[in-house]
Amino acid sequence: MIKRIDGFMLEKMLKNGLANLRLHEREINDLNVFPVPDGDTGTNMCKTLESGASKIQSNADTSVVLKAISVGMLLGARGNSGVILSQFFKGFYTELRNKPVIGIGELRNGLIMGYRNAYKTVLRPVEGTMLTVAREGIENIRGQISRLTPCDVLISMYIAEMKKILSQTPDMLDVLKEAGVVDSGAAGFILIFEGMLKSLYGEHIEDTALDFSVKEESKKIEVTPEIFNENSAFEDGYCLEFILQLMKTGEFDQNFKMKSFTGILESYGNSVVAVQDNMLVKVHVHTKNPSKIIRTCEEYGVFIDFKLENMQVQHNEKKAKVKDFARIAVSNGEGFTELFESFGCDAVLDGGATMNTSSKEFVDAFKKVNAKKIVVLPNNSNVILAAKQAAEIYKEAEITVLSTKTLAEGYFALAMDMADSDDFARRIKQMENGATSTLTLQETTASRAYSVNELSCKEGDEICLLGGELICVKNNMTDCIRSGLTLVPDMDEKEMCIVFRGKDADEDAEDDVREIIEESWPGMEVEFVYGGQEIYHWIIGIS
Repeated sequence: MIKRIDGFMLEKMLKNGLANLRLHEREINDLNVFPVPDGDTGTNMCKTLESGASKIQSNADTSVVLKAISVGMLLGARGNSGVILSQFFKGFYTELRNKPVIGIGELRNGLIMGYRNAYKTVLRPVEGTMLTVAREGIENIRGQISRLTPCDVLISMYIAEMKKILSQTPDMLDVLKEAGVVDSGAAGFILIFEGMLKSLYGEHIEDTALDFSVKEESKKIEVTPEIFNENSAFEDGYCLEFILQLMKTGEFDQNFKMKSFTGILESYGNSVVAVQDNMLVKVHVHTKNPSKIIRTCEEYGVFIDFKLENMQVQHNEKKAKVKDFARIAVSNGEGFTELFESFGCDAVLDGGATMNTSSKEFVDAFKKVNAKKIVVLPNNSNVILAAKQAAEIYKEAEITVLSTKTLAEGYFALAMDMADSDDFARRIKQMENGATSTLTLQETTASRAYSVNELSCKEGDEICLLGGELICVKNNMTDCIRSGLTLVPDMDEKEMCIVFRGKDADEDAEDDVREIIEESWPGMEVEFVYGGQEIYHWIIGIS
C-alpha cells in the first residue's frame, strides 16, 4: 500500500509509463480509424512524453520532477494527441507545484486539474476521446476516495474506470463504431497510467530507446564591432554552465555542502540551477563575476565540462538581426520544401509522413528567424494545435498561426502573399484568403479499412479525400481522381488547379491526370508540380 509518492518514485513511474506506451506504440497507431497514417497517435504520444522524461533530473521533490516533465512535454508536443497529453500534465503540475510529496488528496486533485486543463486547450472538445476518459475516470470514482485510500489503489481504480469508459467510446463517436475500434488517444493514455502503476508494484519495464544524456550544441556567434565593442554596455553578464567533479584527494576541501555552495552562487549571480549527483555537481548561473565562482569551485574539485558565454553579445546580436516579419511553413516532401523556400519562407520545417512537427521545433524556429511578427503555416490539421501551443509559449514575437490544413492550402497562401508590402495585417489577410479559397483533393491508397457516411474502403483501395473527408473509393487511380473531381463543390466555376505529384506517384501518370481535367473542364488552367510528398500520390489544389 503506497500512501505517499515522492519525486524519485514519480520519476520512475513516469518513465515506466512511457516504456509501457512504447511497447504498445504500434497497436495504438493501428487503432487510428482514418485510412491515412498521418502522424499516428501512438508515435505522437511517445515522442511527447519522451520529451518530458528527458528533462527530468532526479529529485525527492515531486514538484521539481513535475515542472521538468511539464515544460519538456509542452515543447515536445506532437500532434493533437500529444498536445492534449502535454496539457493534462501541465494541469497536473499546476495543481501540485507547491507539493514536495503527493498524498491521496493531492493525487486526486492533480488528476482533476489535469483533465480540466486539457479540456481548455481544445476549442471544440469531442467526447469519446482521451478527454472523456481522463475526465470520467476520476469524476466517477472521486466519491469513493477517502483520506485513507492508498495512492496505488486510487490509480488502480482510475485505470479500471477509464477502461470501462474506453469500451464505451464507440457509442460516443460514430466513426469509432463504424471502424469497430476504441479511441486510440484514450487507449494510449491508459497505457501510461498502467505503466505508472506497475512501477509502484516494483515491475520495471525496460525502455532502451531513451537516451537522457542528449546535450544541445551552442550556437557560435561571429562578434563584430557592430555587435560588441569597447563602448558597449555590459548589463546581461555571462551564462556559466559546468559540471564539477568533487575530489577526495588531499589538496581539495572535503567539506563541500550543497546548501552553502548554492548560497555562494546566488551571492554572485542569478538564475541559479545546481544539482548534485553523488560526487558530481551540475551548475547553471548567470553572473558578472565568473572568476569568483570558478575560484570557489576549484577549492572542491575539477571541471569535467565547462561553458562560458557572453549574454550581452548574444543579446546585441539578436537585437541587431531582428526582422520585422517572417514566415514559417511546415513541409512534407523535397518538392514542397523547395517550393516554400522559393516563396521566401524564413524557415521550412519537416512535417514528415507520420511524425508531426513538435511545439519545440516551432519554438526553435521562432528563435532562429528572430522577427517581430511571425506567420505560421502548419499545412496539416494534426499540427495546428502544436503550432498554437508554441505561439503561446514564445513571448518574443507577435505570432499568427493560419489554420492551413493541407500543403496545397499553404502553397496558395504563400502565392497570395505581397512580400514587398509593409502592411503586415494585409499580408496575413491575403495569405488567409489564399488558403480559405483553396479546396484540396488528395488521392492515395487506403492503409486500412474505413467506413463513414455509408462509404467504405478496404486496405489497398484507391481513395480520394476532400477537405480531409473520404468522398470516393475506386479500384484505380484515374477513376478515383475523375470521380473525386466531379464531387468538388462548384467545380465548373473554378479557374485553376495545381497538381502536386507525390514521391511514389508515377510521373507518366501526369498525362492521364491532365487528360481527365482538360476533357471535363476545358477552361481550367492546369499546372503540374513535383511535391515529393509521402502518403498522398496526388494532391490537387483547386481555386
